[in-house]
Amino acid sequence: MTVYTSLFVAFIAIGAFIAIPIGPVPIVLQNMFVLLAAIILGPVWAVACVAIYLLIGLAGLPVFAGGTSGIGKLFGPTGGYLLGYLPAVFVTAGISKALGKRMSADMIAMVTGSLIVYGAGVFWLKIATAMTLEKAVAVGMFPFLIGDVLKIIAAAFIAKSLRPVIKL
Repeated sequence: MTVYTSLFVAFIAIGAFIAIPIGPVPIVLQNMFVLLAAIILGPVWAVACVAIYLLIGLAGLPVFAGGTSGIGKLFGPTGGYLLGYLPAVFVTAGISKALGKRMSADMIAMVTGSLIVYGAGVFWLKIATAMTLEKAVAVGMFPFLIGDVLKIIAAAFIAKSLRPVIKL
């Protein structure tokens, strides 16, 4: 299990490195790998995976969006999204497990996890940038909806393909 957890930490870091800046919150593949980790690893190992990822980023390794790092990222506009990953993976994994680890259940779980990330992220974006809530939603959620739906679909297909290979 530790090998798979380590692999997902690496996938999340790679997904964060591929960033397209469009404002205070960049488009990244990081969230797809976070949600996929939840579906594949389950609640305990997925939380451990995200916690390790956050700790190595806080320690100075360039694993956050665009190859950045440091505690300042938690106080910046994207800090809420990063911290939102912890409850999101726990809830996503729990829903997937409770609903039977089927593709449809995985999608429901990942949509729920994404909403948790959006909630934490938009709330913190509002505070960190002194934006109105409407503006924070407009720049911190709306531009990402279509891409995140596509990422959820891709992650569900990847999970379906990996489950027979990775028996956890």
